Formats: sequence, C-alpha cells, structure tokens
Amino acid sequence: MEAQIEVRNGAMVAELHQNVDKIFVNIDKLEQRVNEVERFYSSTNKKRNASSKACSIIKEKDKDKQITGVTRRQLDTSCREAAATKRMQDLMHQFTEILHLHIMGHTWAGPFMQPVDVVGLGLKDYHEVIEKPMDFSTIKNKMDAKDGSGYKNVREICADVRLVFKNAMKYNDERDDVHVMAKTLLVKFEEKWLQILPKVIEEDERRKKEEPETRLNVQLAQEIAHAKMARDLSTELNELDIRLQELREVVLRNCRKMSVEEKKSMVKALTQLTPEDLDKALLIIAQNDPNFEATSNEIELDMDTQSESILWKLKFFMKDMFQSNEKGATSIRTVNKKRKQT
Repeated sequence: MEAQIEVRNGAMVAELHQNVDKIFVNIDKLEQRVNEVERFYSSTNKKRNASSKACSIIKEKDKDKQITGVTRRQLDTSCREAAATKRMQDLMHQFTEILHLHIMGHTWAGPFMQPVDVVGLGLKDYHEVIEKPMDFSTIKNKMDAKDGSGYKNVREICADVRLVFKNAMKYNDERDDVHVMAKTLLVKFEEKWLQILPKVIEEDERRKKEEPETRLNVQLAQEIAHAKMARDLSTELNELDIRLQELREVVLRNCRKMSVEEKKSMVKALTQLTPEDLDKALLIIAQNDPNFEATSNEIELDMDTQSESILWKLKFFMKDMFQSNEKGATSIRTVNKKRKQT
C-alpha cells in the first residue's frame, strides 16, 4: 500500500514538474512579446501619445468596424504603393530605353562604358581629383540588382549618368577628346532627359501628396497591432496566473500535515509581523474560512481548526514577508555604511 502511495506521489510530482516547465517556457515567450511592445511604445514620444489612440480604438464598442476600417486603409495604402511602384518601373523602363538607344549606344560612349583603368593608364592623381568614380557598367549593374541595393527612382540613375560625364570633364582638359566627347554626350543626355522630366515631376508631386497619408496609415496599423498584442498579453498573463494558482492549490492539497511544533512557531511568527502584514495574513484565513472575522479587535486563532492548505498558505506568506523585510534591512544597512564612509 505504501509503495502504491509512493508511486502515485512520484507520478504527481513528475506531472507538476512538467507543468511548471511548460509555464516557464510560456513565460519566456510572453516576456519577449512584452519587451517588443515596450520597445515600440517607448521608442518615441510621438508613439507613446499615439498608443492611447490605438488602445481607445480597441476598447470601443464598434472596435470590429474600426479595425475593419484600418484594414481597409492598409489595403488602400498597399494598392497605392503597388501602383506607385508600377508607375516608377514604367518610368525607369522608358529612361533605360533612352539611355541605351541615345547614350550608351552612341559611337562616343566607349570611354565611359567601364571603370577608368587608373593603374593601366598611370593616372596617379585620379582618386585625388575624382571623389566618386562612375561608369555605365556600374550603372547597369545597379539597375539590374535584385537584392534591394539598386536604384529606387529615375532621378538616382540620372544623377549617376551626369556623374559619368562630369567626372570625365573635370579630370580631362577642355581640349582633350574625352572631355569633348563627355560634354557632347551630356548635352545630348539633358535633351533626352527633358522629354521624360514632366512625367518624373508629376510622379514626385503625386508621391509627395500620398506620402503623409501612407505614413499615417502604416503608423496606425502598427499601433493597432501592438495594442491588440498588449490586450492579448494581458489575457494570456491572467490565464497563466490562474494556472499557477491551480498548481499551487494542487500542491497545497497534497502537502504533508503540519506538526504541532511548526504550528507553534507559526503563531509566534505571526506576532512578529507588522500590523499591515498581519492584516494580510489574517485575510488569507478569512478568504478560506467564511466564519473567521479578520476585522475584530480581538482575534482568536486556533491553528488546529485550520485546514492544511490554509496553514501552508500562511507559512509561505510569512516566509516571503520575512525574506522581503530582511532584504530591505540589508539595503538600509548598506546605504548607512556608505554614508559613514563618505
């Protein structure tokens, strides 16, 4: 019989350990999400102020409608961004055709197609004169890049094309063939650039108008997402707290019986508590014993009539209180010691 009880107790302890391990794993995950929410709201004052707006949206009675509205705004923003990206791609395609046909395909484009061979040509002062070398092969590679390092708009390409010719004109004398070729191609390029410039300006203006609303929608979406995360975290933390309480109750129900000496020690410990801590200790009894009056001027407490779970709750509580008071006293002694030293 005793062997069966021991096996049963061992299985219960193993199950408790397993449940506690699961709870600790969940706590780690929750802490990561809590840290993410805290970082988001503490990053700037603007975001902290906006968080109240997001939280109020979540708490409103018509929160589902408002969240649907935000989702719709997100969708509109995505559609606008996709349309803007498509228009910019079309502009870049038109610009590339002009560049290949009238500039890179020109008979004088040869000296500008590859990086300047500084060593081969013995141009020792080239990098002292030219701060940022540029050539059409570098431009083409950047235009073809798929890793996000490429050009974002036509104006960026235009600036590098101008740099190719301006570098050549800056380094070479006005009467030098390379200088003349660069100047001629630059004039030709500017003429072709004027053909596409109205579309570029129109797109710039359009983006300038849409950008504030896009930023607002993105920010609001982030606020809604983090506010929802904060709400979900609160729910999960409450559930975790309930689960911990349930486990605590299981432990208390299966605790051994407290000895007479332990009960006497606990009564003595109760008399050493501060009035505030004593009220908290008596409240534990009152919460578990409806007939006990914790607010009476004179309290009669019979430890033998209390259940084992109440006794162990009291023991755990007083242990926490004494440890907490001990730490506080140590901190005060440390501070006083430092003051004496100074």
